[in-house]
Order: sequence, then C-alpha cells, then structure tokens
Amino acid sequence: MRKDKDKIIAVLMILPSIIAILIFVYGFIGWSVRVSLSNWQGLLPNYEWVGFENYINLLTTDMRFKIDIRNTVLFTVLFVVVALLVGLILAILLDQGIKGEAFFRNLYLFPMAISFIVAGVVWRWLMNPAQGERISGLNLLFDSLGLDFLVNKWYTTPNWGIAFIAIPAVWQMSGYVMALYLSGLRSIPVQLREAAMVDGANEVEIYRYIIMPLMRPITLSAMIILGHISLKVFDLIIATAGKQIALDVPSIYMWQTTFDGYFFSRGAAIGILLLLSVTVLVVPYLRYSLKSEAQI
Repeated sequence: MRKDKDKIIAVLMILPSIIAILIFVYGFIGWSVRVSLSNWQGLLPNYEWVGFENYINLLTTDMRFKIDIRNTVLFTVLFVVVALLVGLILAILLDQGIKGEAFFRNLYLFPMAISFIVAGVVWRWLMNPAQGERISGLNLLFDSLGLDFLVNKWYTTPNWGIAFIAIPAVWQMSGYVMALYLSGLRSIPVQLREAAMVDGANEVEIYRYIIMPLMRPITLSAMIILGHISLKVFDLIIATAGKQIALDVPSIYMWQTTFDGYFFSRGAAIGILLLLSVTVLVVPYLRYSLKSEAQI
C-alpha cells in the first residue's frame, strides 16, 4: 500500500513536466509536420494539403538547399575532425602532469563559456578579408611578420568560405573535447600502462594499442555532440559573415524563407529535415549507450 502511494505521488510530481513536454515539444513537432505538408505561403494560414511536395522540391529542384547540404557536410567534417584532434592533443599534453595544469585547463575551457554570437563577432574582425589600407586582424599579423602567403580572403574565399567558419567553431569547442578526453585518460588504471611498459611497449604503442581503444566511447560521444552542434549552426555564421548564399546552411535558409519570405510550409519542411538529420545522428548513439549499460 505504501509503495503504491509513493508511485502515485511520484507520477503526480512529474505529471506537469510530462504534459509540458507533450505540448511544447512533441505537440509543436507534430504541428510543424502538418504545416510542412500544406501550402502555407503568406501571413494568412493556408492548410491546403500538398503532401510531400515541399520536401520533394527541396531535395530535387531547390539549388539553394543543395548548396546548404554541401556547406553543412563540409563544415561538419572539418569541425568534428579538427576539434577531436585538437582536443585529444591538448588532453594528452595536460595528462603529462605539467606545472600549472589547472591554469591551462581553464584557459582551454574558457572559449566554451562564450556564446557563438560573441565568438563570431570577434572572429569576424580576426578574419577580416579586406586588404590594402583596410587590412586588419590575422591578415595584418601575417603581413607584419612577412608571411604574405598566409594572407587570404577567409570566409569570402569562393567555394571554400564555409571551411574557414569552422575555425572559430573549433576554437570554441576543442576545450570541451579536451575535458572529455582528459577525464577518460585519468580514469585509465595506471597498472595498465605499467604492465605494457614491462612488456616492452613504448609510449606511442601504449597510446595506440591500449589508451585509444579505451577512448572509443568518449570519441563517439564527442562526435555525436559536435555533429549535433554543426547540423544546427546558425548564430556563428550570421555573426561572422552575415547573410551570404555561399555560406548558407539549412538553419539560415529556414529562418529566411519563414520570417523573411513568409513561406511557412517550406520553412517547416526544412525544420523537419533538420530534426530527422539530428535524429539519425543521435538515435544510434542512444541505442549503443543502452546496449552498453545492459551488458554492464
């Protein structure tokens, strides 16, 4: 009787949260799906059923959306790969027991405390593509050091501008990856390293055959988190480079087509496609996590 009463009280306590999630999360997702299947263009609602026409147009005939996909893939690959490498290298260096470790750890983590808007504004100045009398930022530094071959147009570079937007993203998130890897490195028993050294393994072999295989769950988690961020990137691009078709991504396209063009059905379709892409990325990770917990 007592257990049943406790269960009822627990359900009543979390019931408001459940109702709020059902309405403001899943309810709005369902509403967005309904709008994406309509022909709503303009301020006045239009729920005329058009089926998957908006999705088909985006994936087949919409050249801007194809540019968005290309930019997203390029940005995601560079951002995730470089952030993982930088974070891993920083974690390995800090794991050597250097003096002032706490200072350097906080220094690397500090960019994560800054919003993408602030980081974008700063890096917009650092990556100023102007040259000549208006040269500034990194280009001015390279010019002053006699490294003229490094002076470039940054995010205005044709076809590769989105690649340079990954630089501030890596700067901001590599510290977070470093913290993940460092916690993983500190959790590995010292006895494993000592046993490997007794067997004649050098430092490189220890990291290759022992430490890095043990870091796979952390690497997977970091990839999921970074990939999730890259798929939804919006404010960093707007703050760094503004609205440019060459640097367009689905989130910017969704914002412009919805709130500038009042094509609500197309904007909803882009939003649902973004949701599906994130789901494809996250669900396998959740299944892997649940499976690992069940085996433990």
